[in-house]
This record gives sequence, structure tokens and C-alpha cells, in this order.
Amino acid sequence: MRTRLLWALVLPMALLLAGCSGDDGGGSGGPITLRFQSLAWQEESVEVNKELVKEWNAAHPDVKVEYVQGSWDSVHDQLLTSFEGGEAPDIIHDASDDLADFAYGGYLADLTDLLPRRLKSDIPRHSWDTATFDGRIYGVPFLQEPRVLIANAKWLKQAGVRVPTPEQPWSWAEFRKVTEQLSGDGRYGVAWPLKEPVSASLNLSLSAGGQLFHRGADGKVTVRFGTADAVMPSTVHDQVNTDRSASPTTLGSGGSDTLPGFFGGRYAMVPLGFSYRQQIVQQAPKGFDWQVLPAPAGADGLAQGVSPQTLSIAADSPHQREAAAFVDFLLRPANMVRLALGDWMLPTGTQALKDPALHTTENDWATGTALAAHLRPAPAQSVRGYPEWKDKVATPAFQEYYSGAIGLGELRERLEDEGNLVLARYQR
Repeated sequence: MRTRLLWALVLPMALLLAGCSGDDGGGSGGPITLRFQSLAWQEESVEVNKELVKEWNAAHPDVKVEYVQGSWDSVHDQLLTSFEGGEAPDIIHDASDDLADFAYGGYLADLTDLLPRRLKSDIPRHSWDTATFDGRIYGVPFLQEPRVLIANAKWLKQAGVRVPTPEQPWSWAEFRKVTEQLSGDGRYGVAWPLKEPVSASLNLSLSAGGQLFHRGADGKVTVRFGTADAVMPSTVHDQVNTDRSASPTTLGSGGSDTLPGFFGGRYAMVPLGFSYRQQIVQQAPKGFDWQVLPAPAGADGLAQGVSPQTLSIAADSPHQREAAAFVDFLLRPANMVRLALGDWMLPTGTQALKDPALHTTENDWATGTALAAHLRPAPAQSVRGYPEWKDKVATPAFQEYYSGAIGLGELRERLEDEGNLVLARYQR
């Protein structure tokens, strides 16, 4: 009898204590805590991300989100270490071209059935393709940026050249002629910042119909460098080595490195990502007149490869449905616009793209938004072994070709012969 009485007193107390214990992920009845690792780095972008986390937390006391600051410079290795150590954040901000190995390695959750219909229908199929592997969705593509030409508007006007628009862009041949016309007296028509030459070369080659990576009926990928793949690289090569219309010294530079020379009147144009407009607004001398022009078009028009920024969920997260709900909140149309404006990029969502803030002439938002319909998955999106192929084969080969050290034939041979040896190891 005493034993029964003791249990009658102890059991309610135990239940009460269990209901009041800490926020250990929801297992004890406390609030769930999700870690969201963001790679936002620009001040405006970080502020927007933190504001959205704060708004979520205020409306969801049972599912708290902790903001974790990551870095683009080290994200791949950092994520790999955290995955293998069982310490990955629940919600992961990355880029689609970094997902393949993580997806195939089982580190990312399959989002196919976790995401709400609203979000899945709002983002176009070609954007979903950037984060889909073996028919399963491993990331939500939400921000993207085309490569554009940032031009010295006064210089172009004085030269009397035809200024391209998204409706009537330059062809690659016309672009080459224009840069030659703009050059002379120690000045160049264009400065190509190609410290990382591979993504620019592959993505801009889509306009000419280039693809480079070809998947066979057996599912295996091989490299074939055809005539269409050569249009963009040969244009750059000839601008640098034949026409002398492109600066040879910027080939090893990053985008930001070219801005002082651009502001100083050394280059008429610089091909850059759309988000570089923020740096230009912040750094350009007072009165400097600049404008955004579409990249040259080829046989496939303004088609261009992109690797959108993505949000994924760790496969080991015990709260995948709650994490998916937070992703859905972040990417509601109004919030997606806020994220895009903070990063000076374009949203992938069709509703967000209609927002008037993205169609203004101020800072040429409208020019970039007009290019959104032409953006396609980067050719290397689903290729296993791409990072090694890029680092060991393609980067040095393109660098040597652009500098004039090797010709087009040797570039093709190295990309194909050496490249296919690398890819074969990942496809056994």
C-alpha cells in the first residue's frame, strides 16, 4: 500500500519536471532549437537574415531558430567536417554547385515531400533542376545572379557605339568589335577578371549552345569541347592576344580587383556578377556614370548558366519538418524580395520577381530582372568529381589559354583527355 502511495506522489512530479526541462531539441517537451547557418556577408544581407530569424522566433515560441554565421570561403570543408562529426546545422545555406557530393554522400535530407506545394510551384522547374539529383530535391534555390557587363556609360556614349539591351543584345562577334573600337592609348575596351575562369567560361558558353558535359544513356558524364563551347573562350583569347582590347593583367584578378581601374578610366567594361552593383554604388567616385548591359548573346540567345544560392536541411537533423517550415517562411514572396534586395541579387520565385522594387531603373534593377527568364542550370551542376576537374584540369588549362600560352587545340585536349580521366574515377 505504501509503495502504491509513493508512486502516486512521484509520478505526477516526474511528469511536471519533464514538461519543464530545457530546450534540448524538443525531446523533453521544451522548445525545439534549430541552427540556421547563413553565408550572408554584405551588411544589408546579414541584417535582413537576422531580422527574419527574429520575426520567426517571435511568432513561433515552440520552434526557436539560432542564427549561425558561416563563410563562403570555407563552407565546403567546414560542412564536410560538421557532417562527418555529426554537428551539422539543421538549415544550411550554400550554392547549388556545391551540393552534388553532399547529396550523393547522404548528408542532405531529401526535401521532395517536405516542402509545401506553394513553394514548389512558385520556383520554376529549371531552377529546381539545379538542386535535384537522381530525381530528389536536396536544396531550395532562392537567389541567383546573371553575369552582366558593367560599363562606363560616358565612354560608350562618346564612342558612339550601339548600346545593347536585353531585347537587342550584342552578339559575341559584335562585342569583340566594340571592345576593339573602345581601345587605344593605354585603355582597354574590357577587363576580364578570370582568377576563377571555369564557371564564367562554362556559364557564358550556354548562350552559344555550349554544354561541355554530356551524360550518356548509362548515366555517365564525359567532357566534349565542341565548336559551341569555344565561342566565348576564343572571344576572350582573341581580345587579349590578337586585338589587344582586353587587359592581360586582369586575367588573374577577382572581380573587386578590377574596380579601381574601371573607376579610373582604364577599362570601358567589366563582366561581373549582378550583385557587384552594390560595391560600385559604394565605391564609385562622385559623378561616375555607369550602367548595366546584358552579356553577349549567341545561337541560344541570352541563355546563361547559374548556380543559385540554396537552402538545404541536414539528413541528421531530428526536426526536418520544422526546418522545412522555417525555410518556407524565409522564402515567402515578400521575404524572398527582402533577401534579394539585401544581397543585390534576383529571387528565383516567380511571385517575388514581379515585385516593383526589382523593376526600377535605379541601379539598373530592371535590366537584371529582364535576364531572369534566360538563366539555366550551370553545366556542371550534377557532375560528380567536378570540383577536382575544375581545380586540377580546367582552371590551369583555361588560364593558360586565355594568356596565350596554349592554343585552342591543346585546351580541348586537356579538358577532354585529362578531364575524363578525373571524372571516370567518380563514376565507377
